[in-house]
Amino acid sequence: MATSFNDQFDQHGTWRREFALRLKLLGEWMKDHDLLDAAVEERLHRLEMQVRADKVMVAFVAEFSRGKSELINAIFFAGYGRRIMPASAGRTTMCPTEMGYDAEVPPCLRLLPIETRLQPQSLMEWRMVPEKWTRVDLDVNDPQQLAMALEKVSETRRVTLEEARALGFWSSQSPNDSPLMDAQGKVEVPKWRHALINIAHPLLKQGLVILDTPGLNAIGAEPELTVSLVPQAHAVVFILGADTGVTKSDLEIWREHLITESAAGTDTRLVVLNKIDSLWDALSSPAQIQMQIDRQRATTAEILGLSREQVLPVSAQKGLVAKVTDDAKLLQASCLPALEEALAQRIMGQRQRILGAAVAVGISDLQLEVGRVLNIRRRDLNEQMLELKGLQGKNAAVIKHMRLRISQEQAEFDRAGAKIHAVRSVHLKLLRDVFALLSTKSLRAEMNQLMQSLLQTGLKLGVKKSYGDTFDRLRENLRRVQSLMGEIQIMLATSFKQLNAEQGFSLQPPAEPSLQAYIDNLDQVERGHLQYLGLGNAFRLAQPEFADRLVRALATRLRSVYQSALGDVELWSKSAAAQLDAQLRERRRNFSRRLEAIDRIQQAAGGLDERIAEINEQFRALAQLDSKLLELTAYLIRAQDVTKPKDTVAAELLAS
Repeated sequence: MATSFNDQFDQHGTWRREFALRLKLLGEWMKDHDLLDAAVEERLHRLEMQVRADKVMVAFVAEFSRGKSELINAIFFAGYGRRIMPASAGRTTMCPTEMGYDAEVPPCLRLLPIETRLQPQSLMEWRMVPEKWTRVDLDVNDPQQLAMALEKVSETRRVTLEEARALGFWSSQSPNDSPLMDAQGKVEVPKWRHALINIAHPLLKQGLVILDTPGLNAIGAEPELTVSLVPQAHAVVFILGADTGVTKSDLEIWREHLITESAAGTDTRLVVLNKIDSLWDALSSPAQIQMQIDRQRATTAEILGLSREQVLPVSAQKGLVAKVTDDAKLLQASCLPALEEALAQRIMGQRQRILGAAVAVGISDLQLEVGRVLNIRRRDLNEQMLELKGLQGKNAAVIKHMRLRISQEQAEFDRAGAKIHAVRSVHLKLLRDVFALLSTKSLRAEMNQLMQSLLQTGLKLGVKKSYGDTFDRLRENLRRVQSLMGEIQIMLATSFKQLNAEQGFSLQPPAEPSLQAYIDNLDQVERGHLQYLGLGNAFRLAQPEFADRLVRALATRLRSVYQSALGDVELWSKSAAAQLDAQLRERRRNFSRRLEAIDRIQQAAGGLDERIAEINEQFRALAQLDSKLLELTAYLIRAQDVTKPKDTVAAELLAS
């Protein structure tokens, strides 16, 4: 039986919790055995946060009256035994609505007034000001109260044409796409700009985020939704009417907001032909009805440039009813299970593979870092063993001379600290240049320059060139960072080689991170924005307020790219510094242990044999540490293999 989206998401959540617990136990084990240096601790923390905080966002996009909210009810909230999201006839969700879970926030609905569009702050900035949102507490144990509270996302208000124009809902250049005017000369607009729903739904608690978007007019008026939220969703479900197919406004949403010119990322798009029950006709045979559905499916796939498998016929309303009434036959007829399977395989399967691959790389790097420390200890033990065996049968004078030689080596090593300090100074100087290029100040300067070009009066016919120039400079910044990291890598390799020769270290510069993925991210962001800057939005761009919101939305997304790149650079730098610190620390311990051994040998006749026995015991303990490290990390690498049956992984977890 096919695994539903809910089931697979539940499995994904279980794996994430188990994996995070294993990482925590690994960290505690490393700390207990003094293997947790700054770089290793940072890697562990990043891996744990990556797994614990992993979110999967699914955006549901449609024109009005396509049954989008009903589909969300059917897939995610049928367990309440009634509709939770408003899904009555006519317009329902009037503002973009995000559903997720934050344990630090009580169950509530937060609503951002539409008037905030008249101010320059982006949605991300408004999230940081909770007092500006209207809050409605939710009782998750009372489905009726929950449903009534969520009806607020359907609220509208009537405003004058001037207000509607300022809010981005009216354009004299395209009156046909603007709201209808009533007898008093007013138009209807959403009462709220954005809604955040925080409830402890089982799927939301495991990291699912549902983005419910309104129709074309509302999408186009909110740049941050178009150029940031929807493009960053891990999957987009685009809902059409099975009876109408792809309408003009549907096609406009698809081309302007959901598909880039390069046709990249179409594998994360699913198209739902909803309301197939409208085609169920007592005068038509089941075969004739199926023929109509198949024809509509093929035509839709051809128009949108997708494979037929990405277009799925569904009756959300019948699927919801079937789940609530436990009607297996009706559920099968609704085709909802087929959509849930597609969501599970395309979205959850792909997300697990990406996360699993990233985790496997992180665990391998972690294993390498800790293994290097164990190798240093093993080498030091070998040196001590050779030194002690060389003392067997020697008189007190030779032993005394040996102690003097070790003390001299220690003094020479301490004097070499200036050279090590010089390596650190050069490293930090070059890093300052890298950090400056990836700083918020650098990004802000680019955004200010772009904003100035958009504030020119009249139509912004050269806006695409301004964007192109901005992104060219941003990409060049990342390439410059990559070049500087190359210089740092050469410096580290030369310095480490010299220290290895002079001090007997085994330093090895960590591989510098590639920033190509972030350059690709910039390409993706640029494609989305350039697509959005077509003639359809030329008149909107002529409004300074709209242009300002667009640049702020862009800055929010670019800041995320820069911060991620900066995080990789910092971890790389920290790995190099921590490696040097670890070998300095181990070398100082080595001197202390050698001097302690000589002192004990001088004080007792049997001290030499005892010390040799102790080192043999330390060799055995080190071998056990090595074996345990391989065991713990091997489990983590096996556990991320999403192709392995979950009961097998669970059994391994219990066994280990």
